[in-house]
Amino acid sequence: MKQKKSKALSSLDFCDLSPLSMDRQGLMDDFIHHYCHHLGRDKYCSSMRYRYQAIAHTIRERLIERWNNTRYAYINADCKTGYYLSLEFLMGRAMGNALLNLGICGPTGEAMQQLGMDLEELAEEEVDAGLGNGGLGRLAACFLDSCATLQLPVMGYGIRYEYGMFRQDIKDGRQVEEPDHWLRDGNPWEMERPEYTQRVRFGGRCEIRRNDDGTQSYCWLDTHDVLAVPYDIPIPGYRNGTVNTLRLWKAAATDVFDLDEFNAGSYTESVAMKNEAENITMVLYPNDASENGKALRLRQQYFLASASLQDVMERWIYRQGKVFDHFAERNCFQLNDTHPSCAVPELMRLLMDEQGLGWDEAWAITTSTMAYTNHTLLPEALEKWSVPLFRQLMPRLLDIILEINARFLAEVAARWPGDGERLARMSIIEEGEVQQVRMAYLAIVGSFSVNGVAALHSELLVQGLFRDFYEFWPEKFNNKTNGVTPRRWLARCNPGLTALLASRIGDGFVADLAKISGAAPLADDPEFRAAWHAVKQANKERLAALVREQCGVAFNTEGLFDVQVKRIHEYKRQLLNVLHVIHLYDRIKRGDTAEWTNRCVLIGGKAAPGYYMAKLIIKLINNVARVVNEDPEVGDRLKVAFLPNYRVTAMEVICPGTDLSEQISTAGKEASGTGNMKFMMNGAITIGTLDGANIEIREEVGDDNFFVFGLTAEEVEGLRKSYNPAGIVASYPDLERVMQLLASGRFNMFEKGIFDPIIAAIMSPADPWMVAADFRSYVKAQRKAAERYRDREGWTRMSIINSARSGKFSTDRTISEYNEGIWHLRPVQPKR
Repeated sequence: MKQKKSKALSSLDFCDLSPLSMDRQGLMDDFIHHYCHHLGRDKYCSSMRYRYQAIAHTIRERLIERWNNTRYAYINADCKTGYYLSLEFLMGRAMGNALLNLGICGPTGEAMQQLGMDLEELAEEEVDAGLGNGGLGRLAACFLDSCATLQLPVMGYGIRYEYGMFRQDIKDGRQVEEPDHWLRDGNPWEMERPEYTQRVRFGGRCEIRRNDDGTQSYCWLDTHDVLAVPYDIPIPGYRNGTVNTLRLWKAAATDVFDLDEFNAGSYTESVAMKNEAENITMVLYPNDASENGKALRLRQQYFLASASLQDVMERWIYRQGKVFDHFAERNCFQLNDTHPSCAVPELMRLLMDEQGLGWDEAWAITTSTMAYTNHTLLPEALEKWSVPLFRQLMPRLLDIILEINARFLAEVAARWPGDGERLARMSIIEEGEVQQVRMAYLAIVGSFSVNGVAALHSELLVQGLFRDFYEFWPEKFNNKTNGVTPRRWLARCNPGLTALLASRIGDGFVADLAKISGAAPLADDPEFRAAWHAVKQANKERLAALVREQCGVAFNTEGLFDVQVKRIHEYKRQLLNVLHVIHLYDRIKRGDTAEWTNRCVLIGGKAAPGYYMAKLIIKLINNVARVVNEDPEVGDRLKVAFLPNYRVTAMEVICPGTDLSEQISTAGKEASGTGNMKFMMNGAITIGTLDGANIEIREEVGDDNFFVFGLTAEEVEGLRKSYNPAGIVASYPDLERVMQLLASGRFNMFEKGIFDPIIAAIMSPADPWMVAADFRSYVKAQRKAAERYRDREGWTRMSIINSARSGKFSTDRTISEYNEGIWHLRPVQPKR
């Protein structure tokens, strides 16, 4: 009976199913169907959640038919496939992006209006997917959008975290972390695929066995296995019929609970295995300050790598059989930072232990398929895991890593005989009291391509962090400057500006941002400048409403909106920003307000839960904001707000309403930045150091349309040995007064000494971020920005030029460069 059913099912041609209607009536009919028959609700149900779910399922159906057509096209084309492995995917809300890319915003809005509902109100019911933390995860999301828009066969792999990073609240000026249970009400955009479940091994021991032919084989025994259950999310391209896949893994136990333990009354013990397994994907980035946190973090990384590679291998064997001669020609794995570096030894294990290949053959395949993207210039941010922890969790992988290292060091020794220091510097295993596995080195040795994410970043990598490896393999290293998708970060988040641009240069820039350059000549058109300014003011009103609602602070939209939103970290120098706020406050109190420019300063971002100094900086920002906002002498001259729980959805309101984009990291510390690109695309002017992609932004817009300040990366390094912040403070009265205000307790009247660590950090000759060194130059650049803002026509012209020159910073360009230089994939057009 089963056989007959199977044959009958396989005879259906699913490609020939009637396409779903994309007009108002069809969308309305399907909404009613889902609301009444799928969700079981009727006209008496007033819950917005079910209405949102009904429209989400209506849209998802239309994605699914294109999803299937895309998969069929890839199978029929028998094409090479790319796999993007990332521990983060900061997707934001899915519905608006799906409507935009499907081209049905208008019909869907009309359908909901006819049913007495507002589409934007329904969209507010969607929570941000808690799958990422900051720029790394948002870049991954933008990359997937561009891969689909360029019709490249690329599949994303990540982890389906039950809880996101955390929801940030501010209480008494301090960051308070609350659980972000984003999956509490389910996720209508995902589809569980239990038939593709994989088994991931942990623990146990390794045993070597001698085969009959004299060869050796390795057995990984007595393991504690965890199931990886996939959930797929559709990733639509921009109006081209392509829908790619993001596959997220959820951890589950092999056995739900121990029945014998349960019957004996040991209820906690009976579900211990289930809880231990599910903990792997419970929380995004657990605090790794403790040994348990480190173990969980490493388990997450191996879980992602192993499940994803097994999935690819299973699909390969199903279609090609157990023949791997052409595996490297048909598959490419892009490792997004060091987190998925376990993929290198895991692919070796799968090829050797599971498929019987020899070392040389397996290594040739591995080093022809792995590509690594580095995202940091901070040595302390390069991941290292202790050898004992590796031995405990993945003993077979550690054996392979040690063998990789031994063979690699033999090559290095042959190239530089007797250079023991070089061998120690380049070893994947770092010696010390406890040996450490250097994950970045593992990724470099196991990959055929290593790229940075901005021109300066890539240059500094080969001059500094990875110099030894560059000297050994110069052909491996390349640059791929980051970008952002113009679909979400212009067309979706700034419809007013998009419509204005489309009315004058056409809407082709949404799919090809290079075409936005056509707006540059319009900067000299007074009528266009007036329209541009009107759009900006409307966006500022929307941002001011958000600040009023979230912070209780009233921003005057005639003032300069000065914004810094990003992860709170000392190298990003939110501290420099707040010192400038104190300087402005001091000027007001001293009556130095001639030719004043009213300013509204907005800062937002999350600090890692264990990062004491970052959390203290948040406290300082909020304390300064309270003093400034409550001082009647200040009035509208200066307003300050810290926006809690910064996330993708908030940024969609923030970047269209920003005038001045703060990108003020210590030169040589920011790899690229992508917030700088989002702001630029929406017409904000950058104030920044020559760091990361700021350099390339300045090259595109010209010196007159960028406020540059501060030491260069070379000057930072040159000053380091003789750095004397006390002398700098003493020589600059404005900074001296700021430090005196801090030390006097003006911003912590009832919290004595609370900011002493910040003062000590600024005044320390060992301050790696050199806050004091850049303060004078920063104030000068800020004065210039304030002066330029008072010339409305001139500022608007700068705004237009920034947006018109943003074409380079589309991820479509970035992904095209990845494809041309690394992946070599062929675009595939699905049936439409």
